[in-house]
Amino acid sequence: MDNLVVREDRAGCAILSLNRPDKLNALTVDLFKSLRSHVDAIAADPGVGVVVLRGNGRCFSAGHDLSDIAAGEAPPSPNFQAETIERLANLPQPVITAVHGHCYTGGLELALAGDIIIASASARFGDTHAKWALTPVWGLSQRLPRRVGSAKAREMMFTCRTLDGAEAAAIGLANLCVADDGFEAAVRQMAEAIASQSWFSHRANKRLLLETDGLPLSAGLAHESYRTEGAGPDVYDRLNAFRTRKA
Repeated sequence: MDNLVVREDRAGCAILSLNRPDKLNALTVDLFKSLRSHVDAIAADPGVGVVVLRGNGRCFSAGHDLSDIAAGEAPPSPNFQAETIERLANLPQPVITAVHGHCYTGGLELALAGDIIIASASARFGDTHAKWALTPVWGLSQRLPRRVGSAKAREMMFTCRTLDGAEAAAIGLANLCVADDGFEAAVRQMAEAIASQSWFSHRANKRLLLETDGLPLSAGLAHESYRTEGAGPDVYDRLNAFRTRKA
């Protein structure tokens, strides 16, 4: 179980890789247990400034392992998978989801936990719950319309149609789509760009975004004004470095 999700740390970035390449990273209870342990460790790790979630092998994830469902899953708690995705989405660090190849149904629900989704041109996104007479239980009915709008979410959910990376970017499901041969570099550059900024600001800004999601504008503005965390401990170092460069 311990190797179903592997972690690599690189210059302030924690890279979590789904590691069932022979099964197209299909999602099982054991994989979620491994993912939960990594997510909980990262949440308490001040040395991590950004997280990348990706899949090893040919794709991000083909989705919920149907053989696991058929065999009768036994998660540690009734909503264990959904709670794990929620913990990933609520990490204090920015989360990048890097999607190549298949990203279907449960895999899409997992990908939607990312603050930023980067798609390769060969990525394939789809919600196939209706194909199998299933309904979402890991957050898709809430996160997908918040990302692409209600009309597009309904279209994806009702038709089970597959979108490529370019179309996913066009509707806002992915932040950007890059050529397959530039995918790894684009993910690395995005992670490095985020890690180079103030980690204090990232955590404070993400908290603001999460706490004000869905609030009326006036309430959101009041929340920002009265619950701001202000300047971080690195503000003077950053200002001095800027002045030194200009001198």
